Amino acid sequence: MSEQLRQVAMRLKGLREVEDISKEALAREFHIPIEQYEQYESGEVDIPVSFLYDVAEKFGVELTAILSGDNPKLKVYSVVKNGKGLSVDRRREYEYQNLAYNFSNKKAEPFMVTVPPGEENAKISENYHPGQEFNYLLEGRLELLINGKSLILEAGDSIYFDSTYPHGMKALDGKPARFLAVIMH
Repeated sequence: MSEQLRQVAMRLKGLREVEDISKEALAREFHIPIEQYEQYESGEVDIPVSFLYDVAEKFGVELTAILSGDNPKLKVYSVVKNGKGLSVDRRREYEYQNLAYNFSNKKAEPFMVTVPPGEENAKISENYHPGQEFNYLLEGRLELLINGKSLILEAGDSIYFDSTYPHGMKALDGKPARFLAVIMH
């Protein structure tokens, strides 16, 4: 378990305990099995950012506060210099940088995502989350699987989709793929 995932899990548990809510009640509210919630809170598995976003909304805190332990303070604009986004352990297969971590009351979560090269024949790991997602491929080629449909994206291509459907991706041609992802709830 990474240190960042352990810290996020501790903040998740702390929010629940401060509000005096049982694990079972929170799992029911978020429509997930109690076992899955307990894995999130223990840091045993990756916690989807979409789940953390819902937790932040429920407890009236910023997603950044859960991810980093700091509250965002910027309200007019936020500049994040190249490569300086907040690194997020969202899914093991990809590298995420939150590009608006220091802006307060966001309506969407923008991420720079890098998908490292893997085995060409590897199965694509899928996830799903509430809301919608926009991806703009900056470099490389990517196979995107959405609800069982395989799509190939190249640099300059974009896609907007309903993220409640299972989706996942893998880099092609033995090279990393990098894209801008905007998740809206």
